Amino acid sequence: MPPLDPASPRYARQRVLPGFGASGQQRLADARVVVLGAGGLGSAVVPILVAAGVGRLTVVDDDRVDETNLHRQILHAPADVGRLKVESATDAAAALSPDALVVAVPHRFVESNADELLAGADLVIDGTDDILTRYVADAAAARAGIPLVWGSAARFGGQVGVSWVARGVSYRDLFPEPPADDGLSCEVDGILPSVCTVTGGLMAGEALKVLTGIGEPLLGRVAAYDALSGRTREIVYRRAAPASAPVPAAGRGGREAPVSRPAITEVDALSLAAELDGGATPVLLDVREPWEAEIAAIDGSVLIPLGDLGDRLGELDPAASVVVYCHLGVRSEYAARVLAGAGFADVRNLAGGIDAWSRTVDGGVVRY
Repeated sequence: MPPLDPASPRYARQRVLPGFGASGQQRLADARVVVLGAGGLGSAVVPILVAAGVGRLTVVDDDRVDETNLHRQILHAPADVGRLKVESATDAAAALSPDALVVAVPHRFVESNADELLAGADLVIDGTDDILTRYVADAAAARAGIPLVWGSAARFGGQVGVSWVARGVSYRDLFPEPPADDGLSCEVDGILPSVCTVTGGLMAGEALKVLTGIGEPLLGRVAAYDALSGRTREIVYRRAAPASAPVPAAGRGGREAPVSRPAITEVDALSLAAELDGGATPVLLDVREPWEAEIAAIDGSVLIPLGDLGDRLGELDPAASVVVYCHLGVRSEYAARVLAGAGFADVRNLAGGIDAWSRTVDGGVVRY
């Protein structure tokens, strides 16, 4: 197979972009990218990257094409039902860019093979629907010193971000620990197909920016897309470490020292409801985004989005009892640590977030 030609006419409309040029196209041709997941998000990511001129793509997925995938996973056709997704994804990529080297890996991305699969890669993209895989990818990318572009999509919304330990942020700075449950799933909760297209397109765009050096990657920021309103909002977060902690220098192989984090007490939804019924008056701090609060909220909550919390601590009483909640209990756990570090003496995290509240306390609160 001949190597990609960065001077090919097919890339002419990219090379004329300000800051892109022949050098940017050459960087794409030389790049090695690992894509985790050949489903809804991968169906947008893989075609864009190969069509844009990425020289080597490794696609990792152990799943097979199911008929229920076809409305959104447009890498695959009806004739592919039953095939390994990496096989039909590779065929589709080859049809788009015959000179690109696309390698199919029909396995799950797990701790035991993560380092081997990322060896020599410049970038890893996680488009799986398994949150635990993202934590494995985040840790493996940190060990390799490479960036992780991640995305998630369910129902009517998607989120995209970039984790790059060598540049100061990891996925665990946003979500320190995996949620207690798997959250929403396409099988149970459904998904609008265009959400995959938009979210995957944003992910591919972040990958192209990182690989070519143009623009400002989503480092320390999350782009949250809401298909029902057509809006995209930004969530800002910071490294979960003391302000005096050193930030690793940029470059491959960057490492960060383990950070000691205070223990945060959790309260389950039923226990919190019993407290409130008994006359307790903790401050219910909602650290979700405004669009989420418009969908569902616990009565009496104070809304301060996580990205604004550091600048709005003065609105809260450090002596008050505070229960922090979010969607699934992950952002709120981080927020609780921020409050504890700022001197708040009585801070608890609502385990499972408002989703657990809806499931176990008040079914009238909409799940999303």
